[in-house]
Amino acid sequence: MERLKRQTVKSHRFACLMILSLIFPRQAAADTIHIAVASNFVSTAKKIVEAFGKDSDHRILLSSGSTGKIYAQILKGAPYDIFLSADSETIDKLQTRTADRATYALGKLVLLGARRAVLKETVSTSLNTSDLGKLAIANPKTAPYGRAAIETLTSLGALEKLKPHFVTGENITQTYQFVATGNASFGFVALSQVQDLNKTRYKIIEQDLYSPIRQDAALLSRSAGKPGARSFFSFLKSEVSKEIIRLSGYDLP
Repeated sequence: MERLKRQTVKSHRFACLMILSLIFPRQAAADTIHIAVASNFVSTAKKIVEAFGKDSDHRILLSSGSTGKIYAQILKGAPYDIFLSADSETIDKLQTRTADRATYALGKLVLLGARRAVLKETVSTSLNTSDLGKLAIANPKTAPYGRAAIETLTSLGALEKLKPHFVTGENITQTYQFVATGNASFGFVALSQVQDLNKTRYKIIEQDLYSPIRQDAALLSRSAGKPGARSFFSFLKSEVSKEIIRLSGYDLP
């Protein structure tokens, strides 16, 4: 009788465990996800990672740099799972290495002035001064925001005149630092970088002066079967992420 009772208890416990496993399935083993992020999007990416982590045990590693440099690293076999580019053209070139892609943000270019610099009514008049000093831009060969800066100056008919004043940042973060430290009077940077500054310090560039900055993300083929990478890539397109992106100074696609 006692033996039968013990067996009944064990059977009951087993049944309960089976029911709980169906209601609360065990989460798959957590992945480590390595994400390469264009410099302009690093602070926003950190907020998205934080939001993602509230409901996920996956570990995120962020690496940042100019879009062109990250592209070169991927070609050399860098072990990235996801690439958040600052343009769409670079993801086009990675087509054979991409399992999925999406436009996650539309970037905006601004002209930022150093603390003692005077921003006038228009960008053109602000830069058209005899004591301009240095003008910071990101390297247009590797940074989409640098290319947008060149396009803007070309549209304004000021490129050749202002070239001697250029100081070139390796990426948009370094470009911002040139202005923040006073080593450049003005600089073309991303709107997302100046959200905490007084609006008198910068002017948003009219978007008809440069090609749209469509920032595309790629889930790289090497990680197509990695649940954590797919989960984050889906979260990047969620309403939660979109709101973070919008509040960070980007338009949404």
